[in-house]
Formats: sequence, structure tokens, C-alpha cells
Amino acid sequence: MASPEEHAVLSASSSARWLNCTPSVVFSAPYEVERKDTTFTAEGTAAHALAELKLQFDTGKITKRKFNAQLKKFKSENEYYSVSFEEFVDDYVGFVNETINAYDDPEVELEQRVNFSDWVPEGYGTSDVVIMTDSVLHIVDLKFGKGVPVSAIENTQLMLYALGTYYEFNMAYDFETVRMTIHQPRLYDTSTYELSLTELLDWADNFVKPRAELAMAGEGDYNPSEKACQWCPAKAVCKARADMNLQNAIKYDFADTNELEPEAISDILSQSKAIKKWLEDVEAYALTQARDEGQSFPGWKLVAGRSNRKITNADMAASILLDAGFEEIYKPHELLTLTALEKMVGKKQFSELLEDLIIKPEGKPTLVVETDKRPELSSTGQAIKDFE
Repeated sequence: MASPEEHAVLSASSSARWLNCTPSVVFSAPYEVERKDTTFTAEGTAAHALAELKLQFDTGKITKRKFNAQLKKFKSENEYYSVSFEEFVDDYVGFVNETINAYDDPEVELEQRVNFSDWVPEGYGTSDVVIMTDSVLHIVDLKFGKGVPVSAIENTQLMLYALGTYYEFNMAYDFETVRMTIHQPRLYDTSTYELSLTELLDWADNFVKPRAELAMAGEGDYNPSEKACQWCPAKAVCKARADMNLQNAIKYDFADTNELEPEAISDILSQSKAIKKWLEDVEAYALTQARDEGQSFPGWKLVAGRSNRKITNADMAASILLDAGFEEIYKPHELLTLTALEKMVGKKQFSELLEDLIIKPEGKPTLVVETDKRPELSSTGQAIKDFE
């Protein structure tokens, strides 16, 4: 079941888009499709439910008897539960408890509905954890995905949640400082962003409110970017995004020399990810339109892709081959993947049992931006230069 926020025109979760590219909301509306739960979103929902249950007990909001009954039910009925799954949730729960204990006599709200409609039409959402003291408002958010880290630094979703929490509780508290934290247990990543209440309200009054008005009216300037375009329904057909990527792709066509300088190659590398993603989005959109809607594109046609042969009935095929005298027809037994084994055994016990047998080979060299946390490798060419 979709959360109410998903039905809001200007949701907190999509704020990175509509705050930066205000006309995209109205422009993309015809391309909106019903979002279906994926394995990843369903697993995230399960993690939030288990975390909330554990925190309800830890903060005294439910009795031990009720907690044990609901925990038993969750473990038996939720398809995403495993020992490893619970360990990651416990990592987050432990972090939240440590954060709560760092304050003197705080009030804690879980899955708190927040209302920021004074700045954003129909603006509301649900904050995972809200911690409040006389002077500090602290928002803590669980991200259970294991893709890429999500930073709390100037995270507009969390800032809107903080704004909505201020709106709900400002009569009871004299907040001065606002903190927002994102904890990603499966990536072992935590980030916190802090600003004053004055700065948050200034951002809300002078940036959020006027841009929300532009977004509702479909006005303002198109401003394509990786962050704004990522979840935009119209990202494949947006001319502004196409213009930006095409401009980046051809900007060196008229260079004075025949050879690209290292600085130019560096600039191209910095643009390559966005250009590749744009091309993939256009290709996926064109395929869907041709296959499902009968749309034609000049110079292109829809054909059956390449496929591999497969056996329709493996048991019957094995029986026939064995009867024919062929015995070596089965693969040898193989261990499950590391991820599957860890999920089955549990992260802690898995590490205890197999710690001496697990290695992580050095990854294939790859170019990344200088701000990447991984240490820099010394190339053979650089070693020769250093020696000379």
C-alpha cells in the first residue's frame, strides 16, 4: 500500500527534483505511471517495520509481552526476515538508542507524521525517528538499501521533515538547533547535517515556498542534473536534459588541436556517467513505446532479441541421457554465494566460522573522482616517472 506522501504532488521524497527543476512536475505528469513495489522497496518497508517495533519497546511505548508476540509474528510471516536482516536492523536500532541516550530527558516520536504545508501545498510526510529537547530537534532516518550512500548533508527530504516537525511541536519547544542523520547499516555509513532553526526557516521562506509555487504552476527554468533527473518520469523525453548532454558530448568537436589534452579528457570523464545514463533512459523509453504502444521511430524497427537454447524439462532430459548411458551429466555441488550464505547463517556467526577463509581480492583498477574515499593506486607509468 502506498504511503500518503507518494500521492502528494510535491512530496518530500521527490523534493530534490521539484526544488531544482520547478517546471518538471507539470511537464512530467503525463508520463507518470503507477509505481509498483519492488523487492528492494518491500524489503525496506519490512526493515522499517521491524526497527519501529524494536524502538517502541526500547522507548517504553509497548510492553514486553506485546513486543515478543509481534516479533514472533514478524519472524514467522515476513518473507524478508533472516538472521542477517535482523542484525542490520539491530545495528540501526542500536545507533538510534545511542543517539537518544546522548540527550538529557528527550521526547522521542516514531514514524511521526509531519506537516509542512505552510510552505509546500499539501506538504506532509512521515519521519522515522524524531528526538526533541528544549533546544534541539534531531531527525534520524533509516536507509536500508545497499546501493550507494545517501548523504544527510543538505538533504531536502530530511530538511522538509524537520520543518514539518517544527510546525507540529514549536509551541512546546524552543528549538535552536536542527540535526538530521541518515544511517545506512548495510553500507556501514552514517552522515549528519546540522543548522540553526533560523537557517532552516530562512530556507523554507525564501527558497522552498516560492519554488513550490512555481512547481505547482509548471513555471520556472528547467534545470537538468543527475539528482533532479534520476526519478523524473519524463527524463527520457526532456529536451532540456537532451540539450545538456548533447552539448557536453560535442563541446570538443572544434578544438584547436587534433589531440585531446588531459584536462579535456578529465572533463569528458566527469560528464560520461550522465551521458551514458541519458542514452540508456532514451533507449529504454523507445523500446517500451515501440513494444507496448506501437510507436514507430524513423530508421528503427522492433525485432526479437537474441536468445539461448534451454531445456524445458530438466528431469526428463536427465532420465533420457542416463538411459542412453551418459553418466557425467550433472555439475558438481557448489556452495551458495557469499551473500546467500551470510544471510542464512547470520553476519556474526558467519564471520566467526569463516573469518580465516574469506578474502577480498584487489578490485580491477578504475578511474574515479578525487573525492572518492578509496586510496589511490600507483600506476606502472607513474612508478617509472618517479624512478626517473
